[in-house]
Amino acid sequence: MKKESEAILLRIFLGESDRWEGKPLYKYLVELFQKEGLAGATVLRAITGFGKTSHVHTTSILRLSTDLPIVIEVVDHEDKIEAIKEKLEGVVTGGMITEEKVKIIFYEGHPDKKD
Repeated sequence: MKKESEAILLRIFLGESDRWEGKPLYKYLVELFQKEGLAGATVLRAITGFGKTSHVHTTSILRLSTDLPIVIEVVDHEDKIEAIKEKLEGVVTGGMITEEKVKIIFYEGHPDKKD
């Protein structure tokens, strides 16, 4: 069975070396999103990227970076995303956040199948 709904995708761009309260910022944010009951979050570690300073961060052996780009994607209904954006104020002090409307297509597994 398939279910569809509208939601908001929040994409947070930051650096691997960004920290908050002594831990990597991306870990802090995922824990925050889970604690706040958001539907889900994924952390993506990029192999190459650059930001507003145009400094390239890469996994290339010739230019090994200790600050690779990180992207966190979190999806939920608009009210939950709006509430979490308030909690990001002051925590995400560098980087960029984007937001877009998305359609969620959720497929439920077979009712007789156990995971």
